[in-house]
Amino acid sequence: MYLPKVIAFNAKDETAKKRYGVIVDYMGIADKNASDDDKVKALIAYLRKMNDDLNIPHGIGTYGADSYPAEKGFVPEEVFLERLHDIAVNAIADACTGSNPRQPSVEEMEKLLKCCYYDTEVDF
Repeated sequence: MYLPKVIAFNAKDETAKKRYGVIVDYMGIADKNASDDDKVKALIAYLRKMNDDLNIPHGIGTYGADSYPAEKGFVPEEVFLERLHDIAVNAIADACTGSNPRQPSVEEMEKLLKCCYYDTEVDF
């Protein structure tokens, strides 16, 4: 669920974008002559389709019982928004975030988490 959003965020970094292009070339899911931007789009589309095939919801807001997609997820929007800042601060402090190619600020992490909740495009 999170991986396509994190890739879109990281791909704003040119070095990360090129590395995703190498991954896409290895996987053979886009033309090798495609731009790195198009390769990133292909990788994200591939992962979203895989999530569809595995019945994994695209957003936290539609993450239902037994982890299946639902019209309304089990994390109510008001609870998510109430806890968003603390979740973002804790995510920044997580050891895994330190190895991310693009280091998000707390504000960017909040935006990224909102994209994950609402399944919206990462445009920052």
